[in-house]
Amino acid sequence: MQEANELIVWLESVFERLGGHRQRWQRHSRGLQILDVLWGERVESADNPDHDEYVQHRHGMEAATRTIQGLVEEDLIGRGIRLPAGGLDSGIVDFPSTFEGRWIYLCWQRGESQITHWHELETGFRGRRDLVAEDAALMGRERPLPDDTDLDF
Repeated sequence: MQEANELIVWLESVFERLGGHRQRWQRHSRGLQILDVLWGERVESADNPDHDEYVQHRHGMEAATRTIQGLVEEDLIGRGIRLPAGGLDSGIVDFPSTFEGRWIYLCWQRGESQITHWHELETGFRGRRDLVAEDAALMGRERPLPDDTDLDF
């Protein structure tokens, strides 16, 4: 858990960068929507007076999408951090961990100064529970395998 908490300042910077690229994507999307209202399918025609603007917006959206996907894949997923559905919009990430012999997620939301919640794999953000010190001390530790004296044959 300490390792995850040490990443929070960095995570804030990742979400800041993602936010800038998302704004760029949205700006290009709005430009395309306006051109679509004005021209419909004719905007794709090379002889359309706004065709070059259309191409610039389309390429801008594609570039922003690739950048966002790259940041998510390299900076988050590549470090073992999970971005749940809607996590990009809400600033939520999950850190896989273990608790009492099962996999769980430590859950962090942008703006929180440290990890204070966790949830089961299947419950998601709605199933967040407060992270109490007694549980936190057990998280991330694998349950030891029983030795031969613990087995009944």
